[in-house]
Amino acid sequence: MNTLLRIWKTKELRSSLLFVLLMLVIFRIAAHIPAPGIDAAALAQVFAKNQFLGLLNIFSGGTLQNFSIVAMGVMPYITASIIFQLLGMIVPAFEEMQKEESGKQKINQWTRWLTVPLSFIQAYSLILLLSRQGQFFTGAQSTTILFAVISMTAGTVFLMWLGELISEKNIGNGVSILILAGIVAGLPTLLSQSLAVYDKSQLVTLILFIVVVIVTVIGIVIMNEAQRNIPVQYARHIQGSRLAGGSSSHIPVRLNMGGVIPIIFAISIILFPTVLAQFFLNAKTAFLRTAATEVLQIFQNQLFYGISYFVLVFLFAYFYTAVIFHPEQVAENIQKQGGFIPGIRPGKHTADYLSFVTNRVLLLGATFLAIIAVLPLIAQQFTGSQNLVIGGTSILIIVAVVIDSVKQIEAQLTMREYDL
Repeated sequence: MNTLLRIWKTKELRSSLLFVLLMLVIFRIAAHIPAPGIDAAALAQVFAKNQFLGLLNIFSGGTLQNFSIVAMGVMPYITASIIFQLLGMIVPAFEEMQKEESGKQKINQWTRWLTVPLSFIQAYSLILLLSRQGQFFTGAQSTTILFAVISMTAGTVFLMWLGELISEKNIGNGVSILILAGIVAGLPTLLSQSLAVYDKSQLVTLILFIVVVIVTVIGIVIMNEAQRNIPVQYARHIQGSRLAGGSSSHIPVRLNMGGVIPIIFAISIILFPTVLAQFFLNAKTAFLRTAATEVLQIFQNQLFYGISYFVLVFLFAYFYTAVIFHPEQVAENIQKQGGFIPGIRPGKHTADYLSFVTNRVLLLGATFLAIIAVLPLIAQQFTGSQNLVIGGTSILIIVAVVIDSVKQIEAQLTMREYDL
């Protein structure tokens, strides 16, 4: 309660929270504006029976089931971000741009531009994917598809703008908060559907679901709180006529630097082959039809899906850490400030030591995060419940995003205390 009162009494922070709530209200209003010419009632029956579409609905922010103008959510923007971050790891020119503020702004602008054609392509592919499940168009098909694609593309750009506005308030990642809002809005329906199918004979399944929820929450909290502190000593130096310095500090190396981003990236990548295969399922070329069918059969195998999910989460945890944490820059900043790590020489030796410690800590963190991610899949093998997978993924995202937002709010409170 004391923290809530401090937040409310801080004018800037209170205004930021109210602004974010307003943006989320606008997002939920847009989520109920249907795309033109779509029979939403017929779509709802398909989503209730399809696990793949259920996962896709989660990462659209719960808007896909209604097939609203924001039905694709922020998925195209996430895909564009992944592309440019991969280019930053491969192309030296992009790597140099990421080190400068002006370069980062250019990359962000290019990411926004790339989101538009990706949205158009994904909207058309999504309509084709859903049209194979049944007839959902109420008018002339070609005209309806064109208007639906244009409106959904505009909806994605609108959500991208809302996400950036939220991020500017420094109380969490805007894209993650939009996904969180969609999941929370759909949780009552998901829970009611899950509880409705359980009877006394399935009591073990219900208990297992509760256990998975508890373990997931505890695991995410542990990962977000755990860190390795690397001590840093600052040598004394003469400043004017006085002797200054001689203080000590530390560099916190978190067990999970990427938060929920590795999970979102992994799901984005693992859903892409299935969406693409659905697009070529009725192609005129026999090779494309065969390849699309085989891809769908491979990803319907729960063992292959689980292993792929585990590996992608593990790799993206390393990948995102490499994007946001640069040992060379940290070592350079420490040296410029007259600091050093005890027992380690400044410069390259410090950078190598930071890389060594980060990789060791991240090995445990990435493995832990990947295990938590596939835990609902493992539990599903004992229960056969598809809702367990969808619910577990939702809880994973909710906990990680909430913890990240709480920490950013606490950081702003602490900063303002120092200002006073």
